[in-house]
Amino acid sequence: MSPTTTASAIVSSSSSSSYFTLIPLTSASPKTKPTTKLSFNFSKTQTRNLTLSTKTTTTTTTTIRSAVSIEKEIPEAERPNTFLRESDDHDYPSSSSSTVRSRFEKMIREAQDSVCKAIEGADGGAKFKEDVWSRPGGGGGISRVLQDGAVWEKAGVNVSVVYGVMPPEAYRAASASAELKPGPVPFFAAGISSVLHPKNPFAPTLHFNYRYFETDAPKDAPGAPRQWWFGGGTDLTPAYIFEEDVKHFHSVQKSACDKFDPTFYPRFKKWCDDYFYIKHRGERRGLGGIFFDDLNDYDQEMLLSFATECANSVVPAYVPIIEKRKDTPFTDQHKAWQQLRRGRYVEFNLVYDRGTTFGLKTGGRIESILVSLPLTARWEYDHKPENGTEEWKLLDACINPKEWI
Repeated sequence: MSPTTTASAIVSSSSSSSYFTLIPLTSASPKTKPTTKLSFNFSKTQTRNLTLSTKTTTTTTTTIRSAVSIEKEIPEAERPNTFLRESDDHDYPSSSSSTVRSRFEKMIREAQDSVCKAIEGADGGAKFKEDVWSRPGGGGGISRVLQDGAVWEKAGVNVSVVYGVMPPEAYRAASASAELKPGPVPFFAAGISSVLHPKNPFAPTLHFNYRYFETDAPKDAPGAPRQWWFGGGTDLTPAYIFEEDVKHFHSVQKSACDKFDPTFYPRFKKWCDDYFYIKHRGERRGLGGIFFDDLNDYDQEMLLSFATECANSVVPAYVPIIEKRKDTPFTDQHKAWQQLRRGRYVEFNLVYDRGTTFGLKTGGRIESILVSLPLTARWEYDHKPENGTEEWKLLDACINPKEWI
């Protein structure tokens, strides 16, 4: 039989990176010369036992134990003027990227303020709780949550600025060029994300997020070239359909899109319907809106202005609907149906939503990631609304997306 050896391993990483290299240190067999170098992307402190087979003069089983840690957020007492690294301006002396970064951060922070002001105004009393956090390697965020108010069951509005490292496999999967073989790619990401769950079952839930992403490799460095893209969207999830509300919401989305390109609304409306699809249910999460991702095939300044217009359209698209429906009388039956639809919301977010699953897998700030979930939801065995009822009409529209305008 082939001898078996056991080895240890060290973890090498920089303080701002979650990309780690493991190299075997010792072996009990002098005849065995394992030369395999292993790279893994671990998201949080954990232990891994790995079995390797290396073909030399003997077969060797190597056990590697690794303790891997990433930077944790640090609570801050006050909001800083910016979460950007001081070095950003020096890293981009001949590029507009630092300007886009700073202007996008300014935009999302202003949008957070305006949305939170409108949400508090609609509630009439409750206030947002704010948490400010940062990371030693740069970046940070502001999380604001309002819970159990007069109008809102739960409302979350978060902004974040993140610096990190993307494994080469993730970059190649996202790249159109199969010839690129980069090493770990530093990246920058900034965004605003919000989910607003009202108490009244006749008042719809709203989700929106807008983000800017950029690979950070210097232009003359080997590996991945610097790239950028925008993503985001705004979508409506009611429990009951009021056609005038849905038409108003979609009209505001279309108006924002039409200012930049008349093809945007139909293209991004379909993208939204396709993205928020709960495969195991065969239905959409709600009644759509707009959604786009990896958008970089237009002028960068134009897309920055487009994302700004979309973020600024959130309040006029949504708050008038809330003001109209927040005090509508409802029954226990109406509330139970809303809770069932909230269950669908939870299913999509935890199973399919890219932002949620990415955050959970990469050690993101858990309270910020799960702020999208409602305080309450409901699941009933094999529940089916009766044909022709208002509940059935909502489900039918989720199964068969409509053109609202």
